[in-house]
Amino acid sequence: MILENKTILITGGTGSFGKRFTEIAFQKHKPKKIIVFSRDEFKQFQMAKQFPNDKYPIRFFIGDIRDKQRLMRAFEGVDYVVHAAALKQVPACEYNPFEAVRTNILGAQNIVEAALDRGVKKVIALSTDKAVSPVNLYGSTKLAMEKLVVAANSYVGGRGISFAVVRYGNVVGSRGSVIPLFLKMKNDGQKGLPVTDERMTRFWISLEQGVDLVITALEEAQGGEIFIPEIPSMKVVDLAKAILPECEIKIIGIRPGEKVHESLISEDEGRSTVFLEKKGKRIFVILPTYFFDSHKKQIYDSLKKAPENFSYRSDTNSLWLNVEQLREMVQNVKPE
Repeated sequence: MILENKTILITGGTGSFGKRFTEIAFQKHKPKKIIVFSRDEFKQFQMAKQFPNDKYPIRFFIGDIRDKQRLMRAFEGVDYVVHAAALKQVPACEYNPFEAVRTNILGAQNIVEAALDRGVKKVIALSTDKAVSPVNLYGSTKLAMEKLVVAANSYVGGRGISFAVVRYGNVVGSRGSVIPLFLKMKNDGQKGLPVTDERMTRFWISLEQGVDLVITALEEAQGGEIFIPEIPSMKVVDLAKAILPECEIKIIGIRPGEKVHESLISEDEGRSTVFLEKKGKRIFVILPTYFFDSHKKQIYDSLKKAPENFSYRSDTNSLWLNVEQLREMVQNVKPE
């Protein structure tokens, strides 16, 4: 197993993804140590109660990815870095653009440089469907992050380190997402739910699927790939009906920086995409335009290539969640 007897550092490790990754790693794998790197000491205090030091090989490390010197200290002795830290809220990034750039772009550069200098073996960075043909600053910063991480492989030399990206859609029940919001409104006794556009579709993925994709990327990455899971789409109006049947749908208009539909692979990226079958599931892999090691490219030569004009969009997806499936999916999500 890829995580067995390895030291893994998770940036933004007290977030929804970091906590679930830590749970799964300790339940199913045998890591040597997990380092939770984040800037919120209270969230670390809460997480430490779930994973007490006397039972789990875990270390909590206060720091900010904007601080390269702190990253240099934290990365000492680390095998793998999972980079999940980011400013993620679309409106917050629109209204605080300098902060989004400092965290999502300059922070990613700090991670790349610290990983190179500290001899980390692999770095997997988490991205989003909003990075594809971005219309908001959040998506633009994540696109820049992807470019930095992919390009980092050109600086590896003889270090034996690889950098790769995973890109997926909205995470079911994550902090600040629409499901906890709708559930809270339902519990508050509201009879209607706000939807920005009745046509709106989104990709959806569970935290468990996101963790599984990151572990697959750690296993498969040669350097420079973007790994994308085959996941279902859903209509936001169907989600509202699943949470509050017979509800009144209130169309409130698209917010600044919001799309009606999302893409995980653009048509231009489709030309470099291959299909990887892993654990009975299909994963799309966008290959880098250049492999510095020709042997690494040969690993993908036998895989099926995406057809001409291939793209992966939430509105043209072949997999869909209906109202009943959505209702089942939100049962374990807590209101905000």
